[in-house]
Amino acid sequence: MYLVTPDPERGIVAAPRAPQDLTAETEQALTTRGFTWDDSIEAYVRPTTAGEAISTASAVAAKLRTLGHCVITPAAVALAQLPA
Repeated sequence: MYLVTPDPERGIVAAPRAPQDLTAETEQALTTRGFTWDDSIEAYVRPTTAGEAISTASAVAAKLRTLGHCVITPAAVALAQLPA
């Protein structure tokens, strides 16, 4: 399970619930999108402008779901994933 959310200080945060969520496939998916691991918060972070935060978080959440993870997102990110 992951929490994916915009963060005003860090950009986008993708936080795993447990160590078993940190698979090689997931790590590759996040790092190829510019995320790096932040030991201080035990999560992946990616600097992102405020204007891109919702769409970026939405895309990352969708990718994590395709890898079999349950993903929790704020309402604005969840709404961005709905078809137009």
